[in-house]
Amino acid sequence: MGTDHHGNRYGRSERARQAVLEAADDLLVEHGFAGLTIEKIAARAGVAKQTIYRWWPSKVDILLDAFGDDLAEDLTPVDHGSLATDLREYLAALADFLTNSDAGAVYRALVGQAQHDPQLAARLRDDHLAVQYARDRLPFERAIARHELPEDMDIDLAAQRLVAVVHYRVLVTGEPVPREFTDALVDAFIADL
Repeated sequence: MGTDHHGNRYGRSERARQAVLEAADDLLVEHGFAGLTIEKIAARAGVAKQTIYRWWPSKVDILLDAFGDDLAEDLTPVDHGSLATDLREYLAALADFLTNSDAGAVYRALVGQAQHDPQLAARLRDDHLAVQYARDRLPFERAIARHELPEDMDIDLAAQRLVAVVHYRVLVTGEPVPREFTDALVDAFIADL
């Protein structure tokens, strides 16, 4: 006994799965979407190409899987007990995620590719961004529960008012999104309450 099983006898090896997802993230940053291939991912992850194809039908599926994991890990808002603090920390984390992380590069690549692939656009929206949008609402839901916000507040509008601006700067204008900018967004939002 004592041997480490790396195969697929009982389903995917989690270690191999993580190696593939990390390799895809790294290679996307290094080579861009067009330069990302299953062959490169397999070589970097140390797994067979056939293993990847058995688990994922395409490089887009690998990227979507990696992106979903990264969203849950990096963009679940922390409850600091104060709406202003929660929003400042969350928007700063969102801006950093979108602009500085490998996962942010994956997101930008997927959004770009989704402009030409309606099926990918639907999967990205329905399977990943809808789940993330529920997380985007958490600071507001917590604030309502703490009676910092009125119960009838339009949480969707509030979340969009803040989160959409960060996405717009990252994806459309390319302007930087420093902490001063995200803090000012939150301050203006709080002042309007």
